[in-house]
Amino acid sequence: MRLYTLSKRHFVLVFVVFFVCFGLTVFIGIAGPNVIETSVARTDLNNSLKLKPFNLSSPPLSTYNQQLWLTCVVELDQQDVSLKKNVTMTVKVLGVVKDGSTPYVNNQVHNRTRLLSCAQKCSEIIVAHLGYLNYTQYNIFVSFEDLNKLTYTIQNITFTWKTYNPTFSQVEIWFRFVFVVLTFVVTCLFAHSLRKFSMRDWGIEQKWMSILLPLLLLYNDPFFPLSFLVNSWFPGMLDDLFQSLFLCALLLFWLCVYHGIRVQGERKCLTFYLPKFFIVGLLWLASVTLGIWQTVNEVHDPTYQYRVDTGNFQGMKIFFLVVATTYILYLLFLIVRACSELRNMPYVDLRLKFLTALTFVVLVISIVILYLRFGAQVLQDNFVAELSTHYQNSAEFLSFYGLLNFYLYTLAFVYSPSKNALYESQLKDNPAFSMLNDSDDDVIYGSDYEEMPLQNGQAIRAKYKEESDSD
Repeated sequence: MRLYTLSKRHFVLVFVVFFVCFGLTVFIGIAGPNVIETSVARTDLNNSLKLKPFNLSSPPLSTYNQQLWLTCVVELDQQDVSLKKNVTMTVKVLGVVKDGSTPYVNNQVHNRTRLLSCAQKCSEIIVAHLGYLNYTQYNIFVSFEDLNKLTYTIQNITFTWKTYNPTFSQVEIWFRFVFVVLTFVVTCLFAHSLRKFSMRDWGIEQKWMSILLPLLLLYNDPFFPLSFLVNSWFPGMLDDLFQSLFLCALLLFWLCVYHGIRVQGERKCLTFYLPKFFIVGLLWLASVTLGIWQTVNEVHDPTYQYRVDTGNFQGMKIFFLVVATTYILYLLFLIVRACSELRNMPYVDLRLKFLTALTFVVLVISIVILYLRFGAQVLQDNFVAELSTHYQNSAEFLSFYGLLNFYLYTLAFVYSPSKNALYESQLKDNPAFSMLNDSDDDVIYGSDYEEMPLQNGQAIRAKYKEESDSD
């Protein structure tokens, strides 16, 4: 691996390039357009209008708007009111066609119960969500049946249309295209560098990179432009499937590397791979089921949300948290055990330190981005149902895509074969040979020799032997 030939200066340069590329992506995102475009329809109420439906017409839409949300906020005449009440809502969605007619989108009227929660002000209620747009304009009729039973006077109900900004959609298309091209080039270069070696000689990191890079290509979704050409829910669900597949493969990669780096030789499927596939497979199954569940229900009912089926959603959330906690504990156990057992093996210790350091940086950045994006709402029950409406600018989109892409590019560079790859594949990737043939004194890795690559004891002894023969 190229990892063995890097000096301290090279390692610093690798991390600097990673941060520069990621920072450039975030800067471009900050300078980019807002993700969500809003249009407010403010309605004044009096007692005679409370039970009458509101006829709301959306702004003109195109395929670049991608999706459509309708939300509402109830404004009371008194401030600092603490109130929680279930409100029955009737919604009828109609699409406007070119001849001016307004056919039903789902041929039915939808009745839903929403929780009206007010503290200093009332929380936002999602009235309807259309995952894809078949019409250039929609008319939505909304009526509330229980507002007249409130003990407080309603001053206003503010309805807000939310769609993706068409300018952001174009930026998203171009950046996805750039990442697809870069990932394809990196994948080809990495495969080309391994062409001379049998898979038996590949390190476990190299084997996993040959799997993760094609999955990263799918994560960037080369089929994303289909969502603008086809009026269907399928391209969006395909994108969700690709993302969940890549992220779960990345979770599986961490488990297998931290365990496999200690277990050399044959790794049995039953004892080595099956427990890891079981844990990560449950996470993947939960995420895909939740995504498909939401998509399919929204196709038939634009007012559907996760919280409507409260029992199943709470059960799924608890199941996901239990499996995720199990994964984290298992991963921490493997990391601690690998570091404690292999810390005295020079080359293997270097592999552990680099992967742990880079992965830790990526996880810290991801947690910071999540906190800055959602704040304390990460822990709220309605967090998942309202994710898609909380983007503020393009940086929140590009930061995640850039972070994972540059993380994989960095690993591909470091794990690609070096000039001495044949010797390394036979000896250095095996901790037993690494311990027998090398010692801490044999590895030149000090501040006085920062410009020199790592060398092993056999190379140094061969050099001394040649000098003695010449004498």
